[in-house]
Amino acid sequence: MSPHILSADPGAGYRAHQVEIDAAIRRVLDSGWYILGQEVQAFEAEFADYCGAEHAVGVGSGTDALHIALRACGVGAGDEVVTVSHTAVATVAAIELTGATPVLVDIDPERYTLDATHLEDAITPRTRAVIPVHLYGCPADITPILDIARHHGLRVIEDCAQAHGARYRGRRVGTLGDLSAFSFYPTKNLGAIGDGGAVVTNDPALAKRARLLREYGWQTRYVSHIQGLNSRLDEMQAAILRVKLRHLDAENEARRRLARQYSDRLSAHGLIVPVEPRGVSHVYHLYVIRHPERDALRAHLHERGIGTGIHYPVPVHLQPAYAHLGCGAGDLPTTEKVAQEVLSLPLYPELRVEEIETVSAAIEGFLSAHPSLRA
Repeated sequence: MSPHILSADPGAGYRAHQVEIDAAIRRVLDSGWYILGQEVQAFEAEFADYCGAEHAVGVGSGTDALHIALRACGVGAGDEVVTVSHTAVATVAAIELTGATPVLVDIDPERYTLDATHLEDAITPRTRAVIPVHLYGCPADITPILDIARHHGLRVIEDCAQAHGARYRGRRVGTLGDLSAFSFYPTKNLGAIGDGGAVVTNDPALAKRARLLREYGWQTRYVSHIQGLNSRLDEMQAAILRVKLRHLDAENEARRRLARQYSDRLSAHGLIVPVEPRGVSHVYHLYVIRHPERDALRAHLHERGIGTGIHYPVPVHLQPAYAHLGCGAGDLPTTEKVAQEVLSLPLYPELRVEEIETVSAAIEGFLSAHPSLRA
């Protein structure tokens, strides 16, 4: 049956702010300026201020944001970049777009983010950068990552695609490394109505290079000073994002309240539920549980009209397109175990309390009917 409780509902985010968004769209249409105009400039300033950074550069997608951030750091062919396999494939694809080689390491079993204890062994003379991914809305434990990276003279580029507004030791993610990359895909905590992304940094030289890279390397129009690409955040999306940015903190708090409701119901049943490490503010882009019989539980929920997701079912190092990286089954044991067990439950700001109760009750019913399958 088709789910009546959706795993994600970006349309609800539009309906929640429809009057403001429609007015913003009309403003852009009436302006006659649709690429890299006043809306993009205003959004870049507002988003940089929100993050606590000096610069934000709007680009076409989160993947492009990572690609441009890497190239702004001079990463290219022959270089290596360390990241995780338990991530959206975009993280690894962006590295390969530069010509560099991804080097994949295992994850922390609690946060599901890059485990710094594996980082040192992955560094070689060819390593140029590290990309920690703030997955599911939970910041990676970035202090030890930064310490190791600085010791080796490496750039740190935060992948913040799922962590808009999250905090680590009082600071918003995106301001902790050299640069950061954000995605504004429609289901994100800060989502456009289409694609979009941003590179954020406190370094004016890196910001300048990112701006050159996003539009053919132009410093003056039609004259390329470096080899760039075409990756521009358009005016329409920027105007929509300006509206939604004003509501981001309130919507993140709604996510946190709903997540607490899930955890209060489910943690007593032996499920592995998300944690919020000390010193961290989790923004619950996804509410991800773990169960050893994940597929059976997912089928049970689907039969009751409850949508779920799996983020992510096949680690990057086990996907056919990345077999050439030479990282095979058994090499990243925590990543591989987590990928077999994770299940993303419905969670978005507009989700109703009674829907959380319905999902929780369905999970409790599954566990009661299958006591041998308790986590």
